[in-house]
Amino acid sequence: MRSLVSLAVSRVASLLAAALLALAFTGCAGLPTRDPVRMNVVGLEPIPGEGMEMRFRVKLRVQNPNDTSIDFDGVALELEVNDRSFATGVSDQKGSVPRFGETVVSVPVSVSALAAVRQALGLMDERAASRVPYVLHAKLGGPLFSGMRFTERGTLDLPALDKPAR
Repeated sequence: MRSLVSLAVSRVASLLAAALLALAFTGCAGLPTRDPVRMNVVGLEPIPGEGMEMRFRVKLRVQNPNDTSIDFDGVALELEVNDRSFATGVSDQKGSVPRFGETVVSVPVSVSALAAVRQALGLMDERAASRVPYVLHAKLGGPLFSGMRFTERGTLDLPALDKPAR
């Protein structure tokens, strides 16, 4: 008799767990969809560095085209130039992007001496064009499962390098 009771309890517990799991998945599917948030680089300022590293403050404009605000707690970014990692940075800045609004977030980034030399040599290569591709990978931190990741691609227009006459 006791084994029948424990079997019945375990079956009820299994059914309850399955029902809760199904409700959780249906609840996630029922959440309203959000338009993608935009993040653009709008400024770059030099800041003091250590040793041979270069440091900059990257200013990012975050635009929220949705009807609810977005709270964030922390920012991380990586900047690739010419398909190579160039700069990385993090900030523990907290804030909110208002509904149908925007805010500017500042993130200090570091550029290693090796990355700077690699980029300079790449730009001096005679095959290098005046348009240099970049990719910005960024993340706005938030509560569990609500951090937002972004990728922005573009090109930097550099002045043409005059080649010395031979």
